[in-house]
Amino acid sequence: MPAKIRKIIVQTDEVRVEMGQEVNPPVRKALAMAVIENPFAGRFEQNLDALIAIGEELGGLLGERCVQALGITPGQAESYGKAAIVGEGGELEHAAAILHPKLGAPLRVAVEKGAALVPSSKKIGGLGAAIDVPLGHKDAAYVRSHFDAMEARVADAPRANEIVVAVVVTAGGRPLPRIGGLTTAEIQGKDGLR
Repeated sequence: MPAKIRKIIVQTDEVRVEMGQEVNPPVRKALAMAVIENPFAGRFEQNLDALIAIGEELGGLLGERCVQALGITPGQAESYGKAAIVGEGGELEHAAAILHPKLGAPLRVAVEKGAALVPSSKKIGGLGAAIDVPLGHKDAAYVRSHFDAMEARVADAPRANEIVVAVVVTAGGRPLPRIGGLTTAEIQGKDGLR
């Protein structure tokens, strides 16, 4: 069953100055969100395969929208994250079904590689609920400069029978990182950690 998408929202964020210091190159993030119908709203369903398939569909769609919004090639993407807000007619496991089993593989294709786990968050919420989409480097979890987040919110969603699914992709880490750790130049990208 394909996702029944009510709307897609794409936003970009570009930081050029931080604490009076020029950020060069600017740090850019893109957020893509889909507001979808929850096929299991209002009832318990043991088999969540339909939501798992929707997650797979949205991983590629939203990841590609982020890369396009940043105006980069997939290989230039540096970090990623995912999140979902389930309307009150659903349950937290509905978000888990979308986010965890299959959303990651097509997202990794959209950003070229992606050896590291995709950070995630989920919650139940009403209209205009916000969620922080956690971020980490796509190829190495120990790159501290890329530990970050971007807030996702849709003014008229999720309705009780909807789910907001969000993906964030960045073209860099935090502005002016200086707490040490593995640098992007040191990434091996084999085990998802270093």
